[in-house]
Amino acid sequence: MTDLKKYINSLNPVSEIGWEALHPIFSEKTLLKGEFFIEENQVATQIGFLQEGIIRAFYRSREGVEYNKHFFVSPCFIGGYASLITGAPNQIIQQALSDCKILTANFSNFTDLYKDHPDIERVARKLAEIFFVQKEQREIEIVLLDADRRYLLFQKQFPQLEQQIPQYHIASYLGVTPTQLSRIRRKRLGR
Repeated sequence: MTDLKKYINSLNPVSEIGWEALHPIFSEKTLLKGEFFIEENQVATQIGFLQEGIIRAFYRSREGVEYNKHFFVSPCFIGGYASLITGAPNQIIQQALSDCKILTANFSNFTDLYKDHPDIERVARKLAEIFFVQKEQREIEIVLLDADRRYLLFQKQFPQLEQQIPQYHIASYLGVTPTQLSRIRRKRLGR
């Protein structure tokens, strides 16, 4: 819980009274490599705080092709955000790429704290703002940047991730084929 408290306080300081209300709604969970935090068409009810590990967020086309949308690297919050807010079935799947340690909470228990703890509501607002900015930046990258520049941004945003996950996941995230990614990497290495 120390990591969770530190992360939350970095977004917005939470009072000890707020923390005493927030702490008990979270419980520990282990997600093994390959397991899902949330799948397609599930209605999301849980938020998670990723203490250790890597999770990919992706969607699957009707033809079964997977497109990586985002990588979650600890520490951060995870969950089917659009589904949590709207109550609609989830479309973005979240799968562990490594063994993960997660703290989970029922989202409605979290939001129930807002009325008595405005500092916790501010944390939620800050998280929503972070998610919005990340989404907008990602959309701009895909449209305006070529694959070489998207790869450089990936390396900057996710240092060491390249050595921890399969290259085809990185290629999917960049919107290129694994062969194209190999060419980009060779070019960057001057080969």
